[in-house]
Formats: sequence, structure tokens, C-alpha cells
Amino acid sequence: MNLYDYTAPKVGEKFDTLLQHKGIKIVRIVSSDSADHKVYMQDEDEWIVVIDGKATLELESQMIKLHKGDTLLIPAKAPHRVIETLSGTLWLAIHIDDQSSGVTIA
Repeated sequence: MNLYDYTAPKVGEKFDTLLQHKGIKIVRIVSSDSADHKVYMQDEDEWIVVIDGKATLELESQMIKLHKGDTLLIPAKAPHRVIETLSGTLWLAIHIDDQSSGVTIA
């Protein structure tokens, strides 16, 4: 599989699981320019990185603008939603379902 082999959806986001192993799931997300405003709330922590494009997320009532290269840790059970994206915005989301004592981010 090639990370850059994708077509942007017409509405919302397209999710492709690239790897799932021992409590970690890596998902490629490709966005349209028409956000569906769905509220997401996962049971696990989610670390995201914008590979290309830009987006605005609402997380715990704050608007967060993300550009190419930006990262964000979304805590487990934190409601969040995509407010705005450019068509073809490419993200990686790493879902961390780990009961260890903490997470270290470089």
C-alpha cells in the first residue's frame, strides 16, 4: 500500500486502517472540503498528524487550526469534530489503547 494512493471523498472523511497491532491502530484519513461535523469520541487516546493540507477541529469547545506537519493528542473520551478542511487533506491517526502509566510524545 502507498500512503499517497487515495482519492478525496466528496463529503466527510475516508478512513483506512493501515496497521492494527497490540493496542495500536494507525489510520489514514483523507478529507473532503465538506466536513460532516460528526462528533467523535473514542475510548482510546488518539494522536493525529496532518501530512498534507489543513483543517480546523473543535476539541473541548476550542477551535484548533492544524496545518501540514502539525500534531495533536486527543485524550480518550474527549468529544471532537472536524469543522473545516481542504479537499485532499491527508492525516494519520494513531489510536493508543494502552493501560500503561502515560504517553510520551517527542
